Amino acid sequence: MNQKLLLGQTLWFDGDPFEQEWENVSHHQTDGAIVIQDGHIIGRGSRSALLEAYPRADITDYGNDLILPGFVDAHVHYPQTAIIASWGKRLIDWLNSYTFPEEMRLSDPSYAADIAVSYLDIALAHGTTTMASYCTSSPTSVTAYFEAAANRGMRVIGGKTCMDRNAPDGLVDTAQRAYDESKALADAWHGNGRAIYAITPRFSPTSTPEQLQALGALWAERPTCLMQTHLSEQREEVAWVKNLFPDARDYLDTYEKYGLLGKRGVYGHSIHLEPREAARLAEVGASVVHCPTSNTFIGSGLFDLMGLAKAKVSIGLATDIGGGSNFSMLRTMAAAYEVAQLRGAVLHPAQLMWLASEGSAQALHLQGIIGHLGIGAEADLCILDLSSTSGIAQRVNNAEDFWENLFPTIMMGDDRAVRDVWIAGDLVG
Repeated sequence: MNQKLLLGQTLWFDGDPFEQEWENVSHHQTDGAIVIQDGHIIGRGSRSALLEAYPRADITDYGNDLILPGFVDAHVHYPQTAIIASWGKRLIDWLNSYTFPEEMRLSDPSYAADIAVSYLDIALAHGTTTMASYCTSSPTSVTAYFEAAANRGMRVIGGKTCMDRNAPDGLVDTAQRAYDESKALADAWHGNGRAIYAITPRFSPTSTPEQLQALGALWAERPTCLMQTHLSEQREEVAWVKNLFPDARDYLDTYEKYGLLGKRGVYGHSIHLEPREAARLAEVGASVVHCPTSNTFIGSGLFDLMGLAKAKVSIGLATDIGGGSNFSMLRTMAAAYEVAQLRGAVLHPAQLMWLASEGSAQALHLQGIIGHLGIGAEADLCILDLSSTSGIAQRVNNAEDFWENLFPTIMMGDDRAVRDVWIAGDLVG
């Protein structure tokens, strides 16, 4: 049976701390333990109870380290790994100066494979076990990403980024090519092992109405796929969309009218939404993704987390590599806390941890499967050392409860805090 028993502190959720009081839905156990078998969690409880119940299990004792589900990064651009932290541009300039030239390089299969390997290794080192990534317009980049993830046994989401205008010649395709290549890639990868395909128009300014319509038709044919795109990231972008689509009611309408709004739609950024857009996203059950380090790094704005949560919009959390300035979901949680402070809200550590796990999994329609420390969930795990640096340790020494122990790692932690990572029940070497 090859059962594995992990001992340590545990933290899990049985509800949304933005909809209910965090005290009622978050559960911490100092003497915690979980049992893994066949890549899934089959037991969760106290050390003593599970040691008795599973006497033949292989034991890994993490002491006071915290056992968590692996972090779920709901919006990344793995092709931008090598250009992270590029200096001083707003969105459109950043795309033209850094993103598009780098993405053209991934048409080379060898380079695409190297970047995919590099990105996944860095993400795993930071405790991220699942991500939803935009690839490039080249199918080569999609294949490289899914193959690298399959070699690690990871559950990942990805798709060919479709653009047929307002981008360099080396990146643009056509409406027909976008449809044909996306369909072929979806058929090859969606549901293949732990892979999930996402139909991926980059954003309305880089797709003609004909391409958006073609991708909407493909989504209707492949409704179990996700659909990911960008929405209302910067005010200049919103104005550009209005100029390109003068008959649209708003930015979201440029997707809705072509069949690209639905329950399995995932819309990155979503900062400068009109009331109709927020209400419509909630109505159809679509998700938005908060990318706080990216939004502050390129000056996009302050995401209305509490307002959208109140409106019952599903919200994920993401690094948005490489517009985002850090691979760490810990740093991303810290940035989300800081952005909320600037909007007059104080997020509890339970809410931040939920966003980086359960919330992002829910946004990607993977609730209960990943990002969850419960029976039946896939055993993708992150083990955190809550005293990983001298600065964090001295604060922990003065903590009065578990949440004061955890919060310094959220605010100051990095890959040094990640003691171990497990993928599908196996320890990552």
